[in-house]
Amino acid sequence: MDKDNSELPLRDSIKKAALCLLVISFVSVSDQLSKLWVRANLVSGESLIITDRLSLINIENTGSAFGLLANQTFLIITISVAGVLFILLFLRYLSPATALSIVSVGLILGGAVGNLIDRIRFGYVTDFVDVRLWRDFHWPAFNVADSAITVGSIMLAVFIFLTFRKGDGSSSRARS
Repeated sequence: MDKDNSELPLRDSIKKAALCLLVISFVSVSDQLSKLWVRANLVSGESLIITDRLSLINIENTGSAFGLLANQTFLIITISVAGVLFILLFLRYLSPATALSIVSVGLILGGAVGNLIDRIRFGYVTDFVDVRLWRDFHWPAFNVADSAITVGSIMLAVFIFLTFRKGDGSSSRARS
């Protein structure tokens, strides 16, 4: 007896949603646990040197990326919530959704949730990874959530690029 094929898309959607939720959960929990450790072990502004190029530092970032919009907590929370809703809609209508696109969106959402939790609880985000690139030039401090958002965005850009590239190739072949 053949299985009803109408169940297959639902199962596929459930698997994709489960993968996305797993990534979101992993990122947001890892982010919160790492920030909890930093707040418990480093006084604000205190630095723990790991290597000559890497330190852990407890920084209370009241702004967004690179400290932009400092002390605009309500605005940043509003933009973050709108961004999460936009990404959820994007995910809903993303076609074809692949493991790469699902994981990339999960990384972005997990990072957004991790930082959103900090903003709502404390009014700031705890940043703690301090990288010295050369001499006295330090990259702005960041955290697990920021890293997940960056990696997820790059992965999503690659996915979109590859999807459009395939689309262009298939449409030109169809015309020939």
